[in-house]
Amino acid sequence: MKQFILLFFLGVSTILSAQQIDYNTKKGYVAEGYDVVSYFVESKPVEGKNKFQTTYDGAKFRFSSEKHLNMFTENPKKYVPQYGGYCAYAVAEKNIKMYIDAEAFEIRDGKLYLFYSSFFGNKLDDWQEGDTKKLKIKADKNWENLKNKED
Repeated sequence: MKQFILLFFLGVSTILSAQQIDYNTKKGYVAEGYDVVSYFVESKPVEGKNKFQTTYDGAKFRFSSEKHLNMFTENPKKYVPQYGGYCAYAVAEKNIKMYIDAEAFEIRDGKLYLFYSSFFGNKLDDWQEGDTKKLKIKADKNWENLKNKED
């Protein structure tokens, strides 16, 4: 009986400590290791450093300075990219999670959106050329179904 209770509590603690949503951590960190605060403060992505990192909601984040790390830990929801850091356009239009180019981004209404970019095109351009308000509504709806699914 003691073994069952121990296993039960270990299982519950594992479930409770697991991240709430599926973050894009293809390179080990959200936003490919770029400092998510830098998008807001510097108006550009700055690569994070290993000595300034933290875990939020089960996902790892890196920062370019201790100041940015502290800003994040004081209010992480302000800086976490939308849709788990996956391409906002792909979530909206394709209902899929697609990796991103951390340098293709937009700050809109105080939120960080990241996008896929390749030699053949930049999804940020497609996002901005489309009806962004409708795309955001579609992405929000699609994300409700995608956010807990692992690929």
